[in-house]
Amino acid sequence: MSKPLTIALDGMGGDVGPDIVVPAALRVLETAGDSLRLILVGQEDVLSAALLKAGGHPQIVIRHASQLVSMGESPAQALRVKKDSSMRVAINLVKQGEADACVSAGNTGALMATARFVLKTLPGIDRPAICTTLPTVRGQTRMLDLGANVDSKAEHLLQFAVMGSVLAAVNGIERPRVALLNIGEEDIKGNEQVREAARLLAASDLNYVGFVEGDGVYLEDADVVVCDGFVGNVALKSSEGVARLIRYYMTQEFKRNLLTRLAGLVALPVLRAFGRRIDPRRYNGASLLGLQGIVIKSHGGADALAFANAIGVAMLEVEQAVPRRIDAHLAALHAARQAL
Repeated sequence: MSKPLTIALDGMGGDVGPDIVVPAALRVLETAGDSLRLILVGQEDVLSAALLKAGGHPQIVIRHASQLVSMGESPAQALRVKKDSSMRVAINLVKQGEADACVSAGNTGALMATARFVLKTLPGIDRPAICTTLPTVRGQTRMLDLGANVDSKAEHLLQFAVMGSVLAAVNGIERPRVALLNIGEEDIKGNEQVREAARLLAASDLNYVGFVEGDGVYLEDADVVVCDGFVGNVALKSSEGVARLIRYYMTQEFKRNLLTRLAGLVALPVLRAFGRRIDPRRYNGASLLGLQGIVIKSHGGADALAFANAIGVAMLEVEQAVPRRIDAHLAALHAARQAL
């Protein structure tokens, strides 16, 4: 029998911690069976109580960590002082080979800083990037960077494109179409950083399809959208705000009077289907790409379903050996550039 896949879960991270992580772990194990083993990392008494309350599971073990990283804590403080935090211990398990991947809903900046310090970056990667999946009219796209780097150079954007392309490929897209997020689709648009990145991408073996504007992230035929972390984070948060605005307006309109309430009842199946298609829980689980190990960031406010999806992302990346694939693609790209 092959060795079960092992995922370390930061049991204390996020807005709720164990009350979400434990039910999510049990949900995943319902379908994974004997092929998965989970390590809950955090304060042992708290995690033991939560696990006992949920009924327990033989494939969940607890690893004690005496500290936790708060959501508002600075990355430098977490890295320097919280050496026995649930986040740090979970990442250490990946470094030591006891776990194949780590999933945390904790402080994003602290998670990235700690993961980069402990695991190090792959050869040829200057900066790791945060990548997530977004719904589009034709399916899905992967967007990066979403906040890890706010001053990326053109070479960094090329590296992001390679990483995003690999991630799209392991999700079943044979030759992912890569686009650069820009303020226009014409070649003359954008700053020098983006235009230089376009030149690098056009000269690479990636399937580069040109610039895409903000609305095109959700409408155009691009499987990977590349940008620096400042732009990406603003774009993502703006999109999340618009989605909430639409939900709010629709709810208000259906509550306006008796007639609209009746119309709402008639439209309920459609509204529920619409809600499922844009439900952010389905897309929860951002990849910290470029590291010598697999780390997945769950949204801090994720519920059990969302956190379970993040665990699923980690499982897929382990099974598909994403860091090794990125390393191989970067090596091939470097060799091709050296041969010119």
